[in-house]
Amino acid sequence: MATSHETILFVNLKALEHNYNYLKSKLNSDTEIIAVVKAFAYGHGDVVVAKKLEELGVSAFWVADFEEGVTLKKSGINRPIIIANPGAKSCSDIIKYDLQPVIYNFRLLDLYGEKKSPISIHIKFNSGMNRYGFNLEEVEKIAEKLKNYPHLKVESICTHLSSSGNSKQDEFTCFQFQKFESIASKFYVKTGIKVAHHLLNTTGLLRFPEYQKEMVRLGIGLYGVGHDKNLKAIAKLQSNIAQIRSVTKGEKIGYDATFTANEDMKIGIIPLGYADGINRKLGNNTGHVLVNEKPANIIGKISMDSMLIDLRKIEAKEGDIVTIFDAKNNISEIAKNLGTIPYEILATLNRRIKRVYSD
Repeated sequence: MATSHETILFVNLKALEHNYNYLKSKLNSDTEIIAVVKAFAYGHGDVVVAKKLEELGVSAFWVADFEEGVTLKKSGINRPIIIANPGAKSCSDIIKYDLQPVIYNFRLLDLYGEKKSPISIHIKFNSGMNRYGFNLEEVEKIAEKLKNYPHLKVESICTHLSSSGNSKQDEFTCFQFQKFESIASKFYVKTGIKVAHHLLNTTGLLRFPEYQKEMVRLGIGLYGVGHDKNLKAIAKLQSNIAQIRSVTKGEKIGYDATFTANEDMKIGIIPLGYADGINRKLGNNTGHVLVNEKPANIIGKISMDSMLIDLRKIEAKEGDIVTIFDAKNNISEIAKNLGTIPYEILATLNRRIKRVYSD
């Protein structure tokens, strides 16, 4: 696909399909998939990704707020769109666009209950992470309120595992599962409502498939990130060398002159910086990019719209492709080097970076 953009995030929808099918193979035949496409589908582009996943057969989509939900709705997505953090101010818009809020406290339950508008909801419980969610002890009060709000259709109850990818916390993960079992049992006893249950994310499914319920919420694994070698990275971020400069021994480079050339050398200027989502900690020889399949260290401080690379050991010319991450220059390794997680790197990629899709 032709484009005039210098910096492009290439998104491989075939790889997305592979990951979907691989994760689906881990499910029971009647377990449904909620695809997590919040944060612009983890930076990959929510509308295109959601349309592909809807084509593949996901049962619902999970987004962070009503604006993300409205974007999908207006794009023609037909599957249910679940709003993880509906907030109070967006209530009318959520009802208007037939979105499905996650209810995690009595303020929200009463807000939607008093609107008298028919709406599907999902109820979130705290099983130990102590973030969003009702507590086990509040089930009886929830049941009482639901009797007064017959127009609220409870589609599912859910919780969130805090440490499913951390083997050192497996005992706590098992505790959360058992706690959710108690919640689910009590919810049915007190309400008499049969609903779907879900708590597993990607790492939860891969490490604890026996905990799967009627639904699972899959996010990062769909995008090919994780420790499972069967997952394929769906994204590749590339730019190019805008300028090559020769500097002499002793010259300073970049903001605050943090790099000094210890010999005559060539450097490349890349039109990509922290405004695009490139972490400034990758500067000063912490990170590298690939130029003609060879690693080139990022030198000096990363600027808002550019960064500098060391070309001493690389034959390169202006216009050559620069790969920031792909299957080879793995995003998980970059994240580890930064002391962060791949989610952060992907989710903070600025939307001014052109997304180009292949299928």
